[in-house]
Amino acid sequence: MFSKHKPMKLFRYVSLAFLVASISACAGSETSSDSSSSSSSGTDANLSGKITIDGSSTVLPIAEAMAEEFQAANSDVKITVGKSGTGGGFKKFCAGETEISNASRPIKQKEIDLCAENNIEYIEVPVAYDALSVVVNKDNDWAQCMTIDELKTAWEKAAQGKISKWNQVNSEYPDAPLTLYGPGTDSGTFDYFNEAITGEEGSRGDFATSEDDNTIVRGVAGDKNAMGYFGYSYYEENKDSLKAVQIDGGDGCITPSDATVLDGTYSPLARPLFIYLSKAAMDRPEMKSFAEFYLDPKNKELVAEVGYFPMPDDIYGKALARAQEGKTGTAFPGGKTVGVKLSDVL
Repeated sequence: MFSKHKPMKLFRYVSLAFLVASISACAGSETSSDSSSSSSSGTDANLSGKITIDGSSTVLPIAEAMAEEFQAANSDVKITVGKSGTGGGFKKFCAGETEISNASRPIKQKEIDLCAENNIEYIEVPVAYDALSVVVNKDNDWAQCMTIDELKTAWEKAAQGKISKWNQVNSEYPDAPLTLYGPGTDSGTFDYFNEAITGEEGSRGDFATSEDDNTIVRGVAGDKNAMGYFGYSYYEENKDSLKAVQIDGGDGCITPSDATVLDGTYSPLARPLFIYLSKAAMDRPEMKSFAEFYLDPKNKELVAEVGYFPMPDDIYGKALARAQEGKTGTAFPGGKTVGVKLSDVL
């Protein structure tokens, strides 16, 4: 059903594991006693049924990897994973069409209201960290590092129809066309980028959009003058044809990486990624077992394999406890995650 996820780079995961262990040691461990149980291992010969997942294309690689590994141990459980974008996923989830909704941002009030109208209760859990990556073509030799103000100049609503060349973003850049590729308005990545970069006025609308991040990859890879943005995994898969722009959030140029995401210096584009679980569906053994498998710290290497950043074990423990207790609602009532620490809200 799914293509096998790529082999993990051992040196990357060992380095990341060391960082995560250090952070967890400082923060203290709070993993649930159930996390080491047989149910959280995801293996149960008696499990059967169907689980439907949809939503964020950013979270998609994680969901596919988790589904593939879980199904390998539970062949009678069928899991399908779609990618209609965070907004599109919530529409289906709040209509009762899916059991899990992938999201690269917290649920919005209008989506909360839609779920309430349809009597859909949800459990919100983080599953990984991402470094939202601004990328340019591999032949771009000028935009090595960009400030938040420069990104805002290029992408803000006021730029529409006015900012069309690179030297309008920075006078030291060439007098060359500026072509932009980005996620569509149903994307949580689009929402997060606006929250972090363009502000309340939002984004310009005159750029090429797609809910499929691979379309953005192809657009930027095929145009020397292009710039785009998406989740780190899609940059990691396409390093040969793209460059990640370093981000200067006020403290110098920072490259997206394991270290800069976990220590908070890749700001403001480091963010948590989520899944939303149907509380009603959690009464089903296969759904409960899959959720426990997904949030078991023992399986966090799957997150690293597909190019994202595992959370510290204590955060997985809190997320797992939230799912097992059936704690409904959002920990982000304003829908904002920029500058918010998961350890403070879970």
